[in-house]
Amino acid sequence: MSATAAEVQERYADLLELTERAHAQHFWYHGFRSYLRPVLAEAAAGRTNLAIVDCGCGTGHNLELLAPYGRVVGFDLTLGGLARARARGEPVARADITRTPFRSATFDLATSFDVMQSLEDDHAAVREIARLLKPGGAAVITMSALEVLRGDHSDWWREIRRYTPSLARALAEQAGLRVERVQFLFASLVPSMLAVRSIQRIVRPLRRPRLDADIAVPSRPINTLLTWAVRAEAAVGRRVPMPFGSSLLLVARKP
Repeated sequence: MSATAAEVQERYADLLELTERAHAQHFWYHGFRSYLRPVLAEAAAGRTNLAIVDCGCGTGHNLELLAPYGRVVGFDLTLGGLARARARGEPVARADITRTPFRSATFDLATSFDVMQSLEDDHAAVREIARLLKPGGAAVITMSALEVLRGDHSDWWREIRRYTPSLARALAEQAGLRVERVQFLFASLVPSMLAVRSIQRIVRPLRRPRLDADIAVPSRPINTLLTWAVRAEAAVGRRVPMPFGSSLLLVARKP
């Protein structure tokens, strides 16, 4: 392994460690789950026997979010993430999201959470997701939104792009999926993120970006306050579309 490859592996190992620590407590993850639970329940339509695949499952924590709706399997390329998932007994495999080992029309529900923005070929990835779905099956995908919100976190996770609603819609449609919903998430965080990430971009030539940018759990009072804010937004967002946000949710179905 070259020095550069070793550095990349070390960086991802550190990022996975930070993500593992943040998952249970960080306000962002509380908001993410608050947004996704009703969306997944709607996609499942009362069924608890779905065949489900999580594409780019990372450390596998989101498999717990999917488990109430059926039999779940996840896959990822990062060995460190898969090792953490397997240590908790999660069913995971190593695979490339653009070339999976699963047969066509295998799954009722396919998810991919915050993976698309870091892929060289996001179009091929969504076409592969469409291939895996049974006719009538649903895809639930989240992705980073709005280039103006690019910051240190984007650099560490090697974001190639951030999406607008029109780009997200086109991504699904080119794969032959019928778009049912495209909506912004985390509108309440945008003002503070815009300020912080603008400063990060300005001072970037003068310092190295922080590895724990946006991942470290804030102090308890701040984390609690932001948790309430994002949970409240998620409740309101079920009825009132947000005009902007730091993430996008895409729900699409295979005809």
